[in-house]
Amino acid sequence: MKYTQSTLDKLEAIPEQAGYVLRYERGNFQSGYCILEAKRVVVLNKFLQTEGRINTLLDLIPQLDINADLLTEDARKLYLNIVSRLETEDNGQ
Repeated sequence: MKYTQSTLDKLEAIPEQAGYVLRYERGNFQSGYCILEAKRVVVLNKFLQTEGRINTLLDLIPQLDINADLLTEDARKLYLNIVSRLETEDNGQ
């Protein structure tokens, strides 16, 4: 996956289309993010550069409760790719 602003925009669209509010804020996040499930808010560390934001979203997206039917076709393909990549990594360990 390329570490570009375009890739970041595509990844940010997935939780947003699923009804999550994505915010970049200051904070001491061990993992680079914080999930407030009850309010469907995801807070990412605003000091991360593009590569860090992409990696954080790749770690975060499979943990969210996302209904793939709510996503656009492109976002759905990317989401399924991310989830299947995670499953492949889990099976390989």
